[in-house]
Amino acid sequence: MTETLYWERPWLRFYPPGTPEAVEPPEGHVGQRVEEAFRARGGEVALFYYGRAYRYGELLEGIQRFASGLKALGLSPGDRVGLYLANSPQFALAYLGILWAGGVVVPVSPLYTSHELRHQLQDSGARFLVVQDALWENASRAGVALEAAIVVPLKEALPPWQRLLVRSLPLPQGPGVYPWRDLFRAPPLPAPEPRRGEDLAALPYTGGTTGLPKGVEITHGNILAAHRMIQSLNPFSRRSTILAFLPFYHIYGQVVLLLGGLLSGARLVVFSTPDPDWILEAMVRYRATHFFGVPSLYEVLRDHPKAHWVDWGRLEVVVSGADTLHEATAEAFRTRTGREIAEGYGMTETTSVSHINPRDRVKRGSFGIPLPGIRALVVDPDTLEPVPVGEVGELALAGPNITRGYWRREEENARSFFAQGGLRFFRTGDLVRMDEEGYFHFYDRAKDMIKYKGRPVFPREIEEALRAHPLVKAAGVVGVPDPKVGAYPKAYVVLEAEARGKVTEEDLMAFLRERLAPYKLPREIEFRGELPKTDVGKVSRRELREEVQGGAP
Repeated sequence: MTETLYWERPWLRFYPPGTPEAVEPPEGHVGQRVEEAFRARGGEVALFYYGRAYRYGELLEGIQRFASGLKALGLSPGDRVGLYLANSPQFALAYLGILWAGGVVVPVSPLYTSHELRHQLQDSGARFLVVQDALWENASRAGVALEAAIVVPLKEALPPWQRLLVRSLPLPQGPGVYPWRDLFRAPPLPAPEPRRGEDLAALPYTGGTTGLPKGVEITHGNILAAHRMIQSLNPFSRRSTILAFLPFYHIYGQVVLLLGGLLSGARLVVFSTPDPDWILEAMVRYRATHFFGVPSLYEVLRDHPKAHWVDWGRLEVVVSGADTLHEATAEAFRTRTGREIAEGYGMTETTSVSHINPRDRVKRGSFGIPLPGIRALVVDPDTLEPVPVGEVGELALAGPNITRGYWRREEENARSFFAQGGLRFFRTGDLVRMDEEGYFHFYDRAKDMIKYKGRPVFPREIEEALRAHPLVKAAGVVGVPDPKVGAYPKAYVVLEAEARGKVTEEDLMAFLRERLAPYKLPREIEFRGELPKTDVGKVSRRELREEVQGGAP
């Protein structure tokens, strides 16, 4: 088959009946869609937070009051506002209140240190910060000059009886520091600030696989397009109940769950921390219909003693994203629950999801087919020409959900976008292949690929082979520079508890020799008690590479 198959979009035949081939973003901005959706459902429950119900009408008034409070502090349209909070009703109010007032949300991981926070606030030029009370000390150490900091006690969002069990933290004092409740004293801002579809709505930062994280410009049109694209293939409705434990600061939880759920009139069950016990109990109590997880969580749930409480068959959707779903995890989960996990794919730059497995046609080992409106190519990283179908190349995407670019990074933008067939494509940096049915398969990050004597070696392939060993719990592989061969693979392995001190490097090498070509075999295997993780649970190859390059133990 030739590269013309990419343009023919063979995946279209696997769309459910009635699914459009393309999706255009709605007119207007996010504030308008919030107003329409929330007014239509005023008396219905929007979210549950540890037993307390919040209705759409209640949230809408809170959004309007918070927006009014921000404007009273001096916020102007286009001003950036840092959001340094765990999942909570306050996160929803602040996020949507910032957009209602015409501001731009700069979501920050609550796991970030003061140093990481400082970079994000300074790089974005944020004038304001909404910060959780438990994170105030970190925020104050960041040393960034702000016009105002709004301090949020999450305790106030809990049911009254639960507040008695939570220790109150002293609210900080000082110029420019405001308690959360103070911003709700102003009269509601009745209508959202007018914005255009091309105006900036959010400025999330990438994980920084190389160098410092970069701001990704997400417009109102990007968000509305992404929502419509997701809805066209896996719709939420008023009957949907979504477990919202994925972090809202991350594009996955932010666009798919928080915005997608609320704009669709669904109910969210919100967790500040992803405790597996609470999640499984809530699935039963609230009769969840949609479950969105990450591979590391499915690893936990497959062996969890309470997993049998859940009638997994009644769930409409069981989805995995944010990292590669390993074959062993998917098979063990299906054996335990009877459900196949539908793997998806997306990036911050694609405003969350770009691919998903159709619920009625899941292909194990594939991250699925493009959403309506997405154009996908697999190209040679050097020439940017499409490679033959079935061959590995770099994934390139075009569509209305694709970021307009990186914040103040013109050189990066020049490298990351190219034109072909009259469309503007974004280079994802991921090595994939498309099969003849139009399903896409992930190989590795282009920057993680190891060149051994000129041959490409994919760390993920070695990691998958290691994880197939019944006594290997986790694995990470990186390249070690070597002038004689270019680079050779080194593996870091975490064994199951009962195997530690018993399984040797030679045992694993013998296991790998049966599964990998000789040039793919790691030259070294180092055992660890744990591996560094990113804040969404991926093994952090960047940190492992830094150890190798710096000679750290």
